[in-house]
Amino acid sequence: MPGKGSTARFDVVILAGGAARRLSGRDKPGLVVGGQTLIESVVAAAAGAERITVVGPRRDGLDGVGFVREDPPGAGPVPALRRGLAEVSAPWVAVLAADLPFLRAEHIAVLLNAGLLNAGLLNAGLPDEPLGAVLVDDAGREQWLAGCWRTAVLRAALDEYRGESLHGLLRPLNPVLLDPALVVASGEPPPWLDCDTPEDVERALDLLSRSD
Repeated sequence: MPGKGSTARFDVVILAGGAARRLSGRDKPGLVVGGQTLIESVVAAAAGAERITVVGPRRDGLDGVGFVREDPPGAGPVPALRRGLAEVSAPWVAVLAADLPFLRAEHIAVLLNAGLLNAGLLNAGLPDEPLGAVLVDDAGREQWLAGCWRTAVLRAALDEYRGESLHGLLRPLNPVLLDPALVVASGEPPPWLDCDTPEDVERALDLLSRSD
């Protein structure tokens, strides 16, 4: 995997306040895959951040993590991101879901390096340069809760945005869309796999058993 590390200073915002309706309201971030909860896996992947903020209910056992809630709780991903971004002071921010069992620090580094490269092009005065980077899954879909962004740009976009969808907020920022082949080595489980449904959880457990 390219880009094993990054020199960028970054914070992390983890969105963990959803209702998990497709999991019948179960505590999705608290589901266990591979011997740890989903949110523990994401926090471990974010270990290189200067600050980690979880937007969602407070949880025990996540040392060094700050917790905040959107107002009102459950208002949706855009209000949650807006609240989490208020805690960010680093020049870059990774915006992550709380249910990514296979996300690792190396994947965040790849995103940051892609963002840094294109920020350099932007500073050279080239038009329409990306202002962040997101993972793309093996079906070509952007994973908006697996991305890194220039903090100032994301904050400005949120200040002007009045919609409710992350796609509507983030797609106009023209992010780098990272080809899965550049992110995942052969045989590795996909870092973009999120556990939204019982079938997703079963798939994650199956992939984990195959990699043992």
